[in-house]
Amino acid sequence: MSQAKAHWLTPSIIVWPGAAVTDRYALVHAAEGGITSGREGISGGTSVGLQVESAGLADDLKARHPHLANATALRLPAELSAKAPELLKGQLVMARFDVTGRLLDSTALQTAGVLDALYAGAAQAQVLGAAIQGGVPTFRLWAPTARSVELLVFDAPSGGSPDIRPMHQDAASGTWSVVGDAAMTNRQYYLYRVKVYVRSTGKVETNVVTDPYSLGLSANSERSMVVDLESALSQPAGWSAHAIPSLAGIEDISLYELHVRDFSASDFSVPVADRGKFLAFSHASSAGMRHLKTLAAAGLTHVHLLPVNDLSSIQELPALQQLPAISLADAADSENQQAAVAAVADRDAYNWGYDPLHYTVPEGSYASDPNGLARIRELRSAIVALHNAGLRVVLDVVYNHTPASGQDGKSVLDRIVPGYYHRLSANGSVETSSCCANTATENIMMAKLMIDSTKVWAAQYKVDGFRFDLMGHQPLSVMQQLQREVNQAAGRDIYIYGEGWNFGEVQNNARFKQASQQNLAGTGIGSFSDRLRDAVRGGGPFDGGDALIRNQGFVNGLCFAPNDGFACDAVRRTAALHQQDLIRLGLAGNLRDFTLQDHSGNSRRGATFDYNGVPAGYTQRPQEQIAYISAHDNQTLFDISQYKHDRSVSSAERARAQAVGLSLIAFSQGIPFFHAGDELLRSKSLERDSYNAGDWFNRIDWTYQANNWGVGLPSKERNGDNWSIMKPLLADTTLAVKAADITFTCERFLDWLKIRRSSSLFRLASLEQVQSRVSFPDVLANRTPGVIVMRLDGRNLSGSQYKAIYVVFNASTSAVTSSLGGGIGNLTLHPTQQSSSDPIVRTATYSAERQIVVVPARTTAVFVETDA
Repeated sequence: MSQAKAHWLTPSIIVWPGAAVTDRYALVHAAEGGITSGREGISGGTSVGLQVESAGLADDLKARHPHLANATALRLPAELSAKAPELLKGQLVMARFDVTGRLLDSTALQTAGVLDALYAGAAQAQVLGAAIQGGVPTFRLWAPTARSVELLVFDAPSGGSPDIRPMHQDAASGTWSVVGDAAMTNRQYYLYRVKVYVRSTGKVETNVVTDPYSLGLSANSERSMVVDLESALSQPAGWSAHAIPSLAGIEDISLYELHVRDFSASDFSVPVADRGKFLAFSHASSAGMRHLKTLAAAGLTHVHLLPVNDLSSIQELPALQQLPAISLADAADSENQQAAVAAVADRDAYNWGYDPLHYTVPEGSYASDPNGLARIRELRSAIVALHNAGLRVVLDVVYNHTPASGQDGKSVLDRIVPGYYHRLSANGSVETSSCCANTATENIMMAKLMIDSTKVWAAQYKVDGFRFDLMGHQPLSVMQQLQREVNQAAGRDIYIYGEGWNFGEVQNNARFKQASQQNLAGTGIGSFSDRLRDAVRGGGPFDGGDALIRNQGFVNGLCFAPNDGFACDAVRRTAALHQQDLIRLGLAGNLRDFTLQDHSGNSRRGATFDYNGVPAGYTQRPQEQIAYISAHDNQTLFDISQYKHDRSVSSAERARAQAVGLSLIAFSQGIPFFHAGDELLRSKSLERDSYNAGDWFNRIDWTYQANNWGVGLPSKERNGDNWSIMKPLLADTTLAVKAADITFTCERFLDWLKIRRSSSLFRLASLEQVQSRVSFPDVLANRTPGVIVMRLDGRNLSGSQYKAIYVVFNASTSAVTSSLGGGIGNLTLHPTQQSSSDPIVRTATYSAERQIVVVPARTTAVFVETDA
């Protein structure tokens, strides 16, 4: 009975996977708990027999619960199903007997299905949380299985005795509510005291919890705050009047992924009090803001902020935070730095923030004061500052898991409706494939929480997009519903994208049709393309040992600059050419129905190219591809290439290679995505998982003087298997970059942004446009590892500016002569490159007579065809 293997799906139907239809069944219930089972049978509670449904589960229930389609279905007597609301407030056990009455098995029940069937229809329409109308808050908490709920009201963020107000339950929705007073708004704090039966403890518990729908909090999330987001008190100066930068179309988006602390914690041009805070974005003349404005002026459109909602892992009170004691004298490969960081890792101010505690409240550690309204005003100030700099704002959101479940102190949802909000395994334990306690957005009220939360961010915080962590763990239908409702709430199109990975208990649509890569075609929802990423970088994100070095990619040497004696044999040459097929497909938006030549000259659809055993092409529209080669996860582009470049490659050549890699993303159809600092050769000193590695390993230098390489050997816990490889690399002084290399890469990145913005050919909106305008001339003639030639046809296209554009990506170590296929008129370097600060690209030439271009080593050259 410690497990929950049976599922109560509707008031009249329970299913038990794996149970025999020839056995006999009973539902045992006890209001206060106390049911036990043993050799002698079931003791305690009241037992009622159930009938086996010979026809099995009904088709509609099979469709809603596909993983239960073959389970034995059992029907409750009508008088028992009528008592379902009452029964669900106590202990429930299913018992299975043989024909002689001997107990064969017993189990608790999973009840999310019946809770949805009973209550979700009415509860979906309700505004939950502390909703303000006419200045007066009404508190609503969905807790259908609770015995009682009380509202505890406090005058301060901590301490003091509460004013206790009973709440009353609506039978139709299962929601408890009470009307408050106008004096509470923007001033008082509150908690809920919920009395509820908990399966994991086997008894009725009294839980004091914050509000899952909180809009404000006290420090360290101890109490919810009554907040009116429409009030001037919660808004910074200029909030209502400020303008959101215009955007002509989704395909015009370019994304820049940035962490709030990374942005300013190490920026000495920001006042000390504001470093690492939301308010850092309000300092328009800081080095970081000057950099962002330079990127925006060149063509960047969106800043993607890693999670800014309330997190469970960061101490919000600055006085209680601890910073590592690090000596600048420690060697580049020393273990001292990471030891100092690890000693305070859970007490400093740093974490990526993929551990959401409350979904719809700004994180308090990023505010000047974690109590009160400061965190709300200051996040809004950051959004105003970014909008005023010409940049839209994307929030990284993590609705796929919570940091804890059950009776844990950091478990909010499960202490209100036990067993409902989290996805449960076959035996009733909480699934953790996402790293933590997975939420179950296939359950209607968890989906409502996610949708309601994003609507608040879009409408009340004026954010312009959402990036969903592990989006493949969400039902596609829910993500499409969210897309519609968020757009309606915001009154404009909000771009949605995320990680469409296919794994875990939901893999291959086991529980619902997932919002995964292969299923998103045609939805307009974007997903990250690992195909292009791996082909450019080489290998995969989880490589270790020799594979880190051996698995080179397009920009770091496969078959043109082999490292450590890995010569270019036939196998590696074929691998290099296949990589280039995947890159060409990525340049064309990774469209499943786009037709292109492979490296053998065969014409094929994108979906027929292989990527680790699955179709490489999976999008239907360009905007569904997020083209990237680096993100907060795994090594930065610079660090991964430090493994893969031959040691003899100079820092200047490494910078040129990085610039070529960034150009592949900038010139891809779809949505380009850049990790902050990649344009500055950003390093994390080889740390592959810097989520809790502090400011030290995550630093960005906006003055372009250093890239954070060689600041110590990273965490042994996360990188220990590779220490023998990492240590000599970090100790090699020849692998450090110069300030000139950083400046060079940054200037090339600005060139790529300007070139992308200069022509709509880089921002096509449909498969038909891409098919008719994107091609790769003379693939067989240009079958050279490290070289790709792309042609964009601009005839009769609004905003194209040119008859055609030819882009030659030469990642190789030699100048290349590339055939353009013939029939070309007047061809010159793109104006941006004609005036480029890179003297090498200016030596790229075109021969009209031979219809070829000559492009220097490790250079991306863009040629334009005009009528002149």
